[in-house]
Amino acid sequence: MLELSESDTYRDLRDAVRSFVRKEVFPAATEMDRNDHFPTELFRKMGKLGYLGITIPEEYGGSGMDYRAQAIVEEELGYASASLGLSYGAHSNLCLDNLFRNGTEFMRREYVPKLASGEWIGSLALTEPGSGSDALAMKTTAKVAGKDYVVTGSKTLITNAPYADLFLAYARTGDAYTPFVILSTDKGFSRGAKFDKMGMRGSPTGEVFFDSIMLPEDRVVGKAGSGKDIIMSGLNSERVILSFIFIGLARRAIDLSVRYSMQRKQSGKYLYEFEMIQEKLAVMYTRYEAGRLLAMKALSKLEKDRMDAMSAATAIYYVAESAEQIAREAIQIHGGYGYVKDFEVERLLRDAILGQIGAGTTEIRKKLISSGLIKNYMSQDRMPD
Repeated sequence: MLELSESDTYRDLRDAVRSFVRKEVFPAATEMDRNDHFPTELFRKMGKLGYLGITIPEEYGGSGMDYRAQAIVEEELGYASASLGLSYGAHSNLCLDNLFRNGTEFMRREYVPKLASGEWIGSLALTEPGSGSDALAMKTTAKVAGKDYVVTGSKTLITNAPYADLFLAYARTGDAYTPFVILSTDKGFSRGAKFDKMGMRGSPTGEVFFDSIMLPEDRVVGKAGSGKDIIMSGLNSERVILSFIFIGLARRAIDLSVRYSMQRKQSGKYLYEFEMIQEKLAVMYTRYEAGRLLAMKALSKLEKDRMDAMSAATAIYYVAESAEQIAREAIQIHGGYGYVKDFEVERLLRDAILGQIGAGTTEIRKKLISSGLIKNYMSQDRMPD
């Protein structure tokens, strides 16, 4: 597949990540899926290579790069193992990058290097049993107790929860919201079930409980009560960066389909010689390219404005829907073999389905897009006569 124009820095990074993926990730991908195995040592190796803290300045143990670099890592991981890409995104973007941008200097010195190196695994704890798409309906509370906070509640469907050492967790503080750093060693912290999922197996998902955890003031991320903007900007960043997992997945589905169509014969002809197969490949490739352009546009906007919800929602809406359709067509091209676990394409479809659920459902994304559209028209006085 052709790449969009890249500088030498990004091209070198992509080459390095592809080499790592080929040598380390592809050999582990099948076991991750079949045994729902999270490769902790492989994850920590990504930290040593500088991928986990790729957006973090070098003085804090990172690589000093940007969101485009993070997106490159996500795409290449998504090409080989979407589940590893998901855990990477939860750690590197949702937790680590968010913590660095909004945390105190103490947090940057104390926690960020451990997360960037892979010594610690990070997680974002936002979703609750009664609040999925409506994140602000959370019931976890943080009450003031002298100079401390007492955090009580639970979180569910949390990526990396079964293994995470540090959680960027949100709680209600009165009528506002406040993010905290919660460590797995804190008294009152416990883990619940690890969920057995349909797809993204190998990316551990679980629940955590906060039983009156006493936290000092230096665990508050940003200012108390400032959590709403941090939540929203974090969701926008998440949607853009995670889009690249599904771009990588779609590219893999196309590569496998083209290869199979050139090897498999039916009625004396190679599959690619049939017009119906040609039509499928053409549509798959066009949707992939369109999604990639949308995601790159959203990535460019993200670097200027993290509160641009419309652009982020547009990208992941189209990319995720396209990835699922592309994976489904890949199975159709492979026929009966596509339905067999020994062939990779059935995993691609199972993994692709999460794209329309995680980081806000497809329905939430459509709402954000339409709301943004109306807002733009109103602000520009573009109402029709």
